[in-house]
Amino acid sequence: MKKELLESCAAMYRTPAYIFDTDCFRQTIRNLRDSFGKDVGLCYAMKANPFLADRAEKEADRIEICSMGEFQICREKRIEPKKMLISGVMKSPEDLAEILGYCGEDSLYTVESMRQADYLESWSRQRGKKIRILLRLSSGNQFGMDEDTLIHLLQKIQNHPYLKIQGIHYFSGTQKQIAKTVGELRKLDDLLKRLEKEYGIQLEELEFGPGLAVAYFDGQKDCIREEIRELSRAIGELRWKGKVTLEMGRAMAASCGTYLTTVKDTKQNGGRNYCIVDGGIHQIHYDGQIRGMYSPSLQVLGETNGHRQAEDGEDPAKEWCVCGALCTVNDILVQKIKLRNLKEGSILAFEKTGAYAMTEGMGLFLSHALPRIIFYSKKEGYTLARDSQPTYIWNMERRL
Repeated sequence: MKKELLESCAAMYRTPAYIFDTDCFRQTIRNLRDSFGKDVGLCYAMKANPFLADRAEKEADRIEICSMGEFQICREKRIEPKKMLISGVMKSPEDLAEILGYCGEDSLYTVESMRQADYLESWSRQRGKKIRILLRLSSGNQFGMDEDTLIHLLQKIQNHPYLKIQGIHYFSGTQKQIAKTVGELRKLDDLLKRLEKEYGIQLEELEFGPGLAVAYFDGQKDCIREEIRELSRAIGELRWKGKVTLEMGRAMAASCGTYLTTVKDTKQNGGRNYCIVDGGIHQIHYDGQIRGMYSPSLQVLGETNGHRQAEDGEDPAKEWCVCGALCTVNDILVQKIKLRNLKEGSILAFEKTGAYAMTEGMGLFLSHALPRIIFYSKKEGYTLARDSQPTYIWNMERRL
């Protein structure tokens, strides 16, 4: 976002706060649609940023829901069941009963195990309703089923009167090298063709999580455009000719978010410059960041960030260690970064924080309040999506 928009937001709502540019989010999905073409579906993994689920409904083909809480968000937002993919490694019979009671035949459901297949089969048989499922293939971890189990289940229920196998679901992780992603896609192509040749099973869809990498830190090359082109080319080369739906969260949402936090104190210990901000690692997390060893994209609002030659009367850039408000030595946002004119009251804007950054922190640690969440669009301006929320009430006994 432009610096002046961030400065206006900080002045209006104070810090710490997240601001999500919903225009940027929508445009990113539209760009992905243009890159992959109309024949490739897009699924938004809402765990990346649940605040954007209703915006994603208007742009993506479906939304992946991985918990009862995420389902409740979608229900309260009145997201259409036909846009929901009910996923997740753990689905209790009670939760599934509630979800099925609301979504029924309209939603799509992943199956992670034989037991989950039995739950869905029992519900559909008792009500005489046919539901659509994706069988999840494991990539060698706790998720999904290995290939033998998946083929066994396919054979068992391929002609079931109440379960329609729509296809396979596969996701092996995020921030991957494109060579690994393309290799996975080719192995899936081999499996889908083998199912056709050896078992006479023709599946209509592959839900595939490419795990495209986002360049968060200084020195990282942003290769996402080239990787999208390579992935698109690999999809076009598949021998299996069913529908491919790409499931993404980080690649859709990361660039739309900015985290704002204010410098509350500056000091020098042992010749090293420290600044203490009102946020911290309990509120912001970058994938791959370890005690601030890497420098994320960052700007100082109201000041000039960077390494140009200082002008007359201006302080030269100094090397700073940016630390948060937590009482732990681990609360380091950036170990070393050169900033100019940093002082108490300066506001730091951490970029590319639209995905995972605000939900993967230690939100309850030390009972600090949760930061504000703000939406911005050119048409609607700023909107307070969530005010600062106290957490101490969840860290103490509550007598009824």
